[in-house]
Amino acid sequence: MYIDAVVQGIDSLPTASPEIREQMMHRLKNEGIDALRAELAQLDPDYYNNADIVNPKRVLKALEVIAQTGKTYSSLRTGQGKQRPFDIVMVGLTMDRQQLYDRIDRRVDAMLAAGLEAEARNLHQYKHLNSLNTVGYKEFFGYFDGEYDFDEAVRLIKRNSRRYAKKQMTWFNRYPQMHWFDRADEDAIKQFILNV
Repeated sequence: MYIDAVVQGIDSLPTASPEIREQMMHRLKNEGIDALRAELAQLDPDYYNNADIVNPKRVLKALEVIAQTGKTYSSLRTGQGKQRPFDIVMVGLTMDRQQLYDRIDRRVDAMLAAGLEAEARNLHQYKHLNSLNTVGYKEFFGYFDGEYDFDEAVRLIKRNSRRYAKKQMTWFNRYPQMHWFDRADEDAIKQFILNV
């Protein structure tokens, strides 16, 4: 999202007030996602028919914006790129997948050794916050809630970190202006940068 904001620009959408956000979270808990989806279908059928409504975050965000502005979410989303006042050069680095996965596993091990479990435990009471629905925390939250044991939490963190890396590669492949290099090919990378 941040890269898209720089490269293409993004629509300026309002942020819901804390009161509206809390109200939507309360409704999600008490009414369930199906009731909120039905409301979204009624209030903004264009967005409902084109959005990833399986994702509760998308449904909640759209309803929050509608409640905040009185306008449909789809009417506020132009989907149009904005003219950028600068040139963009994108360089992507690749590496052998197994090597990448080994590095991810070692990184998770290092994070565990540095206190990831204690950090997640200190944040457990805030697990409902969207900002904490991230790889590392959410798996430990499941462990703390008794859904599985410590070893399973670690396995899930490693697996989900690898999946996230794969999603990132897929995401970056959407940019036709991306110039890809093997991370070990330093000469080619330097030559490309010098010639830009």
